[in-house]
Amino acid sequence: MISRSTSFYLLSNITAVGTGKTLSIICSALQWLVDRRKQQQQWKKTTETPDIGYGDEEPDWMRDFVVTDGQKKEEKRGKRLGFGDWDAEKKTPFSTIESEGKGPEGLTGDDDVEFLLDDYESEEDGWDNGGRGSKRKGRRCLDSSSSDEDVEEDQESSPKVYFTSRTHSQLSQFVKEFKRTVFASELNLICLGSRNNLCINPEVLKLGSVNRINERCLELQRNRSNSKIKVQDNNRRLHRPKHSCGCPMLRKHNLRKSFKDKIRELGALDIEDLHQLGSKNGTCPYYGSRDMIRTADLVVLPYQSLLQKSSRESLGLNLKNNIVIIDEAHNLADSLTNMYNARITSAQLQQVLSHLQLYLEKFRKCLGAGNRRYIQTLIEVTKSILRLLLSHQDDDSKFSACLTESAPLEEDNSMTINEFLFSLDIDNINFVKLVHYVKESNIIHKVSGYGLKVGSQNVLEDADNQRINVEGSIVSSFQALADVLLGLTNKDNEGRIILSRQRLLNSRQIGDAYLKYVMLSGDRIFTEIMDQTHAIVLAGGTLQPIEESRERLLPALSIDQVQFFTCKHIIPPESILPIAVSCGPSGLTFDFSYNSRSSPSMIEELGRFIANLVAIVPEGMVVFFSSFEYEGQVYSAWKASGILAKILKKKRLFREPRNNVDVEVVLREYKESIYPSSGNSKADPGTSGAILLAVVGGKISEGINFSDGMGRCVIMVGLPYPSLFDVELVEKIKHIDRLGDASQITSRASSGESVQSGFDILRSCKQRGKEYYDNLCMKAVNQSIGRAIRHIHDYAAVLLVDSRYTYNSSNQNFSRPADKLPLWIRDRLVFATGSYGEVHRLLFQFYQHNRQKVCR
Repeated sequence: MISRSTSFYLLSNITAVGTGKTLSIICSALQWLVDRRKQQQQWKKTTETPDIGYGDEEPDWMRDFVVTDGQKKEEKRGKRLGFGDWDAEKKTPFSTIESEGKGPEGLTGDDDVEFLLDDYESEEDGWDNGGRGSKRKGRRCLDSSSSDEDVEEDQESSPKVYFTSRTHSQLSQFVKEFKRTVFASELNLICLGSRNNLCINPEVLKLGSVNRINERCLELQRNRSNSKIKVQDNNRRLHRPKHSCGCPMLRKHNLRKSFKDKIRELGALDIEDLHQLGSKNGTCPYYGSRDMIRTADLVVLPYQSLLQKSSRESLGLNLKNNIVIIDEAHNLADSLTNMYNARITSAQLQQVLSHLQLYLEKFRKCLGAGNRRYIQTLIEVTKSILRLLLSHQDDDSKFSACLTESAPLEEDNSMTINEFLFSLDIDNINFVKLVHYVKESNIIHKVSGYGLKVGSQNVLEDADNQRINVEGSIVSSFQALADVLLGLTNKDNEGRIILSRQRLLNSRQIGDAYLKYVMLSGDRIFTEIMDQTHAIVLAGGTLQPIEESRERLLPALSIDQVQFFTCKHIIPPESILPIAVSCGPSGLTFDFSYNSRSSPSMIEELGRFIANLVAIVPEGMVVFFSSFEYEGQVYSAWKASGILAKILKKKRLFREPRNNVDVEVVLREYKESIYPSSGNSKADPGTSGAILLAVVGGKISEGINFSDGMGRCVIMVGLPYPSLFDVELVEKIKHIDRLGDASQITSRASSGESVQSGFDILRSCKQRGKEYYDNLCMKAVNQSIGRAIRHIHDYAAVLLVDSRYTYNSSNQNFSRPADKLPLWIRDRLVFATGSYGEVHRLLFQFYQHNRQKVCR
């Protein structure tokens, strides 16, 4: 799969869903890795070059090296910009405490001093030359937790392979497949997961929310056991030595070392295995697995950890000259941009504003000029955004030139970054510096901590839970603002600002106003990854159409740098029966477009169709609807008309819950109805198997495998086109339609054009915009129907229920949806344009044939 060809990047499109495509790719990559390692070892044996740096003595050229005057000047300049040890010895006038225990302006002893920011200096030349511009404290808690121990730096294993997929369940499945290969005994694998999946601290886990778990984990690292302020005679305040983190799972270095040794002994472990090992060992598996990255040959990790730059830096991932394999890459372009989206509500802005003002009022006279200036800037930016969100368009002429007309109930508007900055008169602010200040100064936690302390003084100490909830809420609000500010540093044509202003209905506020930064273009971000790696492999069973992904992710690559590979499904043709169904049992043409799908006659015809199918489809059926709302509407109509009762006579019926936590329970009961254990079946007499009503885009359509009897028939109701009332989607369509036409982007983006309806914009689009909208729909279809046929001996029918699947327009601007199906389905698709009897006959023969084949 990955060869020593001249191609620097490899784009792989393998369309055999669930039949070993991932294992095939990884085996190829790991064989390349083994071969490369052997080459390196052979080169070391044959080369005559001395092994510089491994001996006890320095080589002659280092001993004879003399520092010149120019180099001394550079070293001095580096120290002035914040490098080296100079900054640690520097005395600062605003962060001192008098030896009598009195701080500036009445701050006494330990009281409130812990919330005082260190002096912050931003030097112009420091920004251009990589200077941090801030007074940095010591190492992070995790480092210092083991600072009293002699820790040996593990030698980095290179080259290595990074394998990433979207969900933790997919990563765990991959680890299980890896264990079946010969490489499991030769190479080291480490699986990285989120804190939500790997944390073993019960006090943190009970918070529930992923964001709150992350924030609490980081807060515990900052709150070490010995963190009080120590006052010395030289009027400098110093922190006492901090020997351990606040989290008990990170305090003992010997346990962390034992955890690493155990992983080496046991070999490849998935996320669940790591969690169990950490719980048994009494040490954190989240940070324990991160400690293993350097020595790993194969690193398995979720999308976010690899694709987001801040996550890569936090984990210390080194992509240089390594292989990156991205599985389930059919939505990679959108997944990449969504990671950089940022949203903040008016309530969060008000919370941030009140805490900033409270903090500045308390510490104004203690803070250095740099801190005061940046805090005042944050306050003004927050106020400006709040005024915009809470004002009404009719009463606010200041923004009327840039804000576009909105629908009467939605009041959602979009604008470019420059339009947004000009409209608020904050275009003179250097947001790059402001973002850097927020990141380096630790202002989020200083301001949040002080605000939490002041708030807790007015509340009875009822429980720690309330304090933790408030703390997480404050930090989350600050982080939301920081993410929005980061979005404002991007190029004007890379994103849009979406405003949902405060809505009033009969003088009553409806909903919370919010601002959202939407990233539209991810090619610059993806290029940063490509420039470091030796090769990138994009793999997936539903990557078609591939051209859109190439244009959005790889626009700068020449055609000889991108290689495509497609293969057919491994199952025999008689094991799958895809049918495009155009009409129901009574002859009514199926049309589940937005304007027709809710008609009683259409819903009733679909019910009669399903009621007939349950009589001939064995075991399990999965029916996909376009949304939870439509699924609920159909279910209620069937229940009222008596169709549901007819279905229940043949099969038990289950519905996908909105809450992902409940999905596992429903799936377990669904499976039990298909494979009942002795004495534990809840099925009514006469029923056989079950039917599951699912939703496109839900958890069931994304990562659940319905192999064998779990999915003998998969039914797609209609074409799940996303809503064109979504302003964010419309902006993406407009951006993609203009790809490659920079002059059009500039002229139309700055013209202040009024917002048309999403349907009008789609009709006015050229080919790219329409293609993207069609592709969103068909990728969702392909992902859903790919839940069935999971191995070579499996068989299933796939029914595409809508006349549009059989429609072949002569208009070149509109392609037939069936043309965007995976090749392994498209080649075998039957167009049932006649009566329902044809569908019934085909299904009957199909199941009869495969039952007999299994029996043989």
